[in-house]
Amino acid sequence: MSQTKSGSAPERSSRSPADGLAQWALYIALGVAILAFLAMLLPGPLYRLKILTLGGAFHSITYGAYGGMIAAILGVLLVPVVWITHRSTRRFITVALVIILGGIAWGVPYMWLKKGESVPPIHDITTDTRNPPQFLPDVIALRAAAHATNSTVYGGAKVAALQKKFYPYIRPLFFSLPPRTVFAAALRTVKAMGWKLDSQHPHMGIIEASSTTFWFGFTDDIVIRIEPRSGGSRLDIRSESRIGISDFGRNAARIVRFRAMLYRQLGLHAPPLRQTAQQ
Repeated sequence: MSQTKSGSAPERSSRSPADGLAQWALYIALGVAILAFLAMLLPGPLYRLKILTLGGAFHSITYGAYGGMIAAILGVLLVPVVWITHRSTRRFITVALVIILGGIAWGVPYMWLKKGESVPPIHDITTDTRNPPQFLPDVIALRAAAHATNSTVYGGAKVAALQKKFYPYIRPLFFSLPPRTVFAAALRTVKAMGWKLDSQHPHMGIIEASSTTFWFGFTDDIVIRIEPRSGGSRLDIRSESRIGISDFGRNAARIVRFRAMLYRQLGLHAPPLRQTAQQ
């Protein structure tokens, strides 16, 4: 028994005040990292459940980003401290968790901020800026019921100029196929894209759909117009966000994906974006 006590004494004496302080600092950093991660992650679902307002959700993400940055810095500073005081696997895993959670909480909002700075402050993208496809009354009513803050009236020359500058490749699509063939392919494309089909009017050549984001549940409305042209068809598409000044490039990216999928549905090879016909 005396040997057991004497054998355990060195282990107890090895616990220094610095070691205890490092452990508490690690716990605090982990707590900050977890809170920051949750402040970044939860606003989306809470906004969808109408527990948070949009402003409250964005404020939470902002606080989470700052908290994540602080946690990540603390985690990096604690690496040498853990190395000097107590090199346990558990502590190194905890430090790594602090850095990862903090980095995500800070990195995701930062990437969205940089994305927002790289795109124009517009939320309505169309392949025809002179005569954009128009949403029909039923979709306008859906937007009103959802308290959409953006009007379906196109923004005019200013928006068109910004789109041309940032998205010069968003142009009409021309096919040497009859409108009914293109309409059917466009309808299949809408379904393949996972959009919600809101209406289809073959006699008008109009398809309306909507796409909702996973995290915040933001909904964008899409209208597709197919018209007969000499020797074939012309397709125009318009995608507009219901809320927000900037769409972070989401609508333009959606149109590009639709274009690629439409060509596949038609069994055609999509030409490079910059080689499509000018408006």
